[in-house]
Amino acid sequence: MLSSSDRVETELTAAEDSARRRTLTGRAPHRSDHFDGRCFFNPHVRTGTSWREFLRWAVTARPRPWPRRIANQSRPAPPARLAPRQLALTFVNHITFLIQLPGLNILTDPVYSERVSPVRLIGPRRVRAPGLPFEALPPLDLVLISHDHYDHLDVNTLRRIEAAHRPRYVTGLGTGALLRRIGLQRVHELDWWQCLHLPGAGADITFTPAQHWSGRGLFGRNRTLWGGFHVGCADGDVYFAGDTGYGTHFHEIRRRLGAPDLALLPIGAYAPRWYEAANHMDPHESVQAHRDLGAAVSVATHFGCFRLSDEGFEEPLHDLAAARAHHGIPERSFVALETGETRHFALARFEHEALRHDAAA
Repeated sequence: MLSSSDRVETELTAAEDSARRRTLTGRAPHRSDHFDGRCFFNPHVRTGTSWREFLRWAVTARPRPWPRRIANQSRPAPPARLAPRQLALTFVNHITFLIQLPGLNILTDPVYSERVSPVRLIGPRRVRAPGLPFEALPPLDLVLISHDHYDHLDVNTLRRIEAAHRPRYVTGLGTGALLRRIGLQRVHELDWWQCLHLPGAGADITFTPAQHWSGRGLFGRNRTLWGGFHVGCADGDVYFAGDTGYGTHFHEIRRRLGAPDLALLPIGAYAPRWYEAANHMDPHESVQAHRDLGAAVSVATHFGCFRLSDEGFEEPLHDLAAARAHHGIPERSFVALETGETRHFALARFEHEALRHDAAA
């Protein structure tokens, strides 16, 4: 259980919220096991890449084939709201998922732009449209933003969400400054292991460690905090890992918060390993993370939309199948949804044997 000092209630006065923001930012005066007084860091490993490493990769890269464009299968829109003891998960694209719990619609790292880049004409370009059109999104209550990289924090998409839905936004320390600057109103910043309590939804949102890095330009690397999210409610727990390399944090998440009923784990952007290993798990490590967490069911994320590294378009799914076989994990326990697919889960504190596809899929 989290202590009262680790919980951040949503009912704050304007003065209290302002004081909290000054304390919970990258300019915090105190150091911690992941903040040195100026920058955030991973306690056990160096992440990110140096210019020398980037240039070596640029010269030696051997990218495998990707399609120029691929069509999505037409699928029905998810429901606007769910009945009690249900959960629905819709794969929009890349790492954007619609998580629907009774009384709570959540969108993770929403990206609807054509490119994930600081400029519109260059940079990684999507090879498929979002599986759920923006106009088909149900009413959104909460948006989770794991960190500030362009393929996770898409300013244009967030502005559209604010205009259409005005949800709450939860992110790591320091990222709130950018979100407020682009006009988002209800922003909450959390440190690792801090918990935001949502009384109306009966949910606790805990920001969890991840092994990654942050930055949106040539300067200011690691001035904002990266992480994942644990969503706990009476019926079941969902864990969204964000972007992460493999590390001991999965064991620690299970120790502190319990085994999640559903885990969303990245499987892409992993080649070559000398360049990506600290920052992104490969599918074999993702299956090991699934085991470390003790998740009843895991769902693959971070693949099949933007080419961010050297592996081919089909490789993450092929390698995931090989990793499941190697570890003796059945396919139903670690699944990859089709883009646009909605899958329903029966909640009886998660009877996962009742996992089923959407009837219309």
